Order: sequence, then structure tokens, then C-alpha cells
Amino acid sequence: MQAIVVTDQAAGTAGMKLMQQPEPYAAINEVIVQVHASGFTSGELTWPSTWTDRLDRDRTPTIPGQELAGVVTALGYGTTGLSVGQRVFGLSDSYRGGTLAEYVAVEARNLAPLPGDVDFTVGAAVAMPGLTAWQGLFVHGRLGAGQSVLVHGAAGAVGSMVAQLAREAGAYVIGTGRAADRRKALDFGAQEFVDLQNDVLEDVGRVNLVFDVIGGEIGKRSVDLIQAGGTLVTIAGPTEARPADGLAIDFVLVSDRRQLGEIVRRVRDGRLRTNIGNIATIEDAVVALNSTKRTSGKTIIRVRP
Repeated sequence: MQAIVVTDQAAGTAGMKLMQQPEPYAAINEVIVQVHASGFTSGELTWPSTWTDRLDRDRTPTIPGQELAGVVTALGYGTTGLSVGQRVFGLSDSYRGGTLAEYVAVEARNLAPLPGDVDFTVGAAVAMPGLTAWQGLFVHGRLGAGQSVLVHGAAGAVGSMVAQLAREAGAYVIGTGRAADRRKALDFGAQEFVDLQNDVLEDVGRVNLVFDVIGGEIGKRSVDLIQAGGTLVTIAGPTEARPADGLAIDFVLVSDRRQLGEIVRRVRDGRLRTNIGNIATIEDAVVALNSTKRTSGKTIIRVRP
């Protein structure tokens, strides 16, 4: 099968190559998925799990990619809940990766059914950003109607999901980003926008929840904007900054079939839009993933026509 392969962590995406690789097999409780569309998270090549297994053994050459949508072609022993020929979407394990390929082995529990009227590119684009936003807002942030949310990077793949889901839940949404992102952030649900280069962040006043995808100095300054009892939720790594009377939660998403179902139901209903910046074929994937042009939104690799 064709697959994108990396062998050198230092080379980053520049070290990616399109190569022939052996097709995977389904172990216990796994399925083989014929991949139609795949997503790639830029930080993957810095994660230890991309390069070693859970016993810290080298696993190069590595096929990256965690996000996928496709069709089940085989079931491993004991696998339940999915069937051959079923359209699915979701995530592979970070220690496995492998979705930038024509076929991938995935634990069945990490996948959810993809309705026939939802395109594969949409399924691949919504899985990771959607789960990240859902879990940050509702599992860790415990967001409720009438609360206020400050969303950093509101025009990005994750931030745009956060803004839409928070707005639907009845929250007041303030987005941040670059000046060029203002219109897009507002289109995706933000009711106010803060230009982090030219506006004063502190002018937004106090909020119940900050969803941080940036970290660094912006993350530290955001702590002072949180009301008593509020929460800072971040995916930008561990933070020592904490609200004086609240919580700071650094989390890594976990795959959840029920939550994926809630997310794709909102996509079908028109309540949730994906944020796709670029779509490329697997033959053009290396070039697309090494583009120096700034893209607001996910790059999706269309593995099958």
C-alpha cells in the first residue's frame, strides 16, 4: 500500500516520503480501515509516542497521522460494534498513528459510524478538533449556559470548534487571534474578537472559562481574566499559572465513540462546521504538509479519489 513515512525526527515534515509499505493486519478488538481521508496534526512529529512504542522501543519507519475517515474492510478476533463495509471516522492511538496510508489498523472503540451523507473529508477534519473542543468545554471546563468563554486561536481548527460548541451551549464567546483572523473567528461563532497584536487582552474583562491553544505569555496573562471559581483549560502543555480561586487543567483528549456521535450529529444538522484550510491527494501530501503558506484550518489528505 502507499503511505507517508518518516524516519528522522530532526527532519520534521521535510523528512516525509511517499513509499510502499506492508498492509496492516487486525489484532484482537481491532479493525482494518480503508482510509479515504486523513488529517495530520503538526505537533505529531514532536511527540515521543510517534517514535517509540509504550515499552520505549523504536518504531521507525513511522507512518504518521491520527485522524481518519474510511470504510471497514476486516475485523480482528473479538471485535464488536462495527461491521465490514461500514463507514467510520475517528482517531488512531498516538503510539500507532498510521492514518496517512491506504489502510490502517485501529482499535474499534476509537471509531464511530460516519453517516452516508457526511463526506469523508469532513469526518477526518472533525474528529480531533471536535473531541478536543468537546472535552475541554464540557468534560474539563463544565461549561454551562449563560457563562462566558475566551477562546484563543478562534479561527484555527480547534478554536473554531470551541467557539461553535460554546455558542450552541448558550455561552458568550470572545475569540482571539491575529487581525487577519477577525472575520473568520466571527463567522465561526465568536461574538467579540481580540486582536492579540494590537488590542489589549485585559480589556475583555472577567470570564468563566479560558480555552487556551497558544500557551506561553498569553496563557499566563489569561489566568488573571478568570472569575472566581472559573477554569483555565489548555492543550498547550503543563502550566504553573493558575487562577487565584479556580482551576487550571492541562489535558490530552481521549477517543470517545459517544462524543464522536454527538459531534457528527451536529455536523449533519448544520450546527457545526468543519474548518478545512486545504485538501490534497496522498500523492501531493508531502508538498502540502510542508507548505510555508499560512493556512487557517486543517489540511486534509484525500487518500482515495
